[in-house]
Amino acid sequence: MCEHCGCRGVEPIAELMDEHFDLLDLSGTIRRALAAGDRCGAWQALAVLAGQLDEHVRREEGGVFRALRDQGEFVEAVEELEGEHLDFDEALSELGLDDADLEERVTALLDELSLHIDKENLGIFPVAVVTLNATGWDTVTAAHARAHHHGHPHDHDHQHA
Repeated sequence: MCEHCGCRGVEPIAELMDEHFDLLDLSGTIRRALAAGDRCGAWQALAVLAGQLDEHVRREEGGVFRALRDQGEFVEAVEELEGEHLDFDEALSELGLDDADLEERVTALLDELSLHIDKENLGIFPVAVVTLNATGWDTVTAAHARAHHHGHPHDHDHQHA
């Protein structure tokens, strides 16, 4: 894991990187289930991965990516990564539990996801840390706040006494 760029010292970037590690852990769970012939276990873990990936992508695109785009910085790289996000969404939506080639397709998707995460962790995140201005960081912070608020809708419902 890359630690020398200082990305992990920036909380929103550290959160995105932690989510990447969670996605990679789930990928390992899926790969082990497939290797053991446990399609149902792999399918369940894949559903969790798809949900986490969707939340992660919304936060990433609404925050870091939007901020870079708003500043006119690294727009081509951002567009490439957003295109890959769409590819993952499409690939996941086209999978079926009874697909004859499920193992191969899922393995290919997980391999692509790993490469994509490396591009973000080692490429666009360090760039964002040194490039974004105060307005950009406001955009990132707002996207993370929205995601946390939407991710935990019942956090404020514990006042029943």
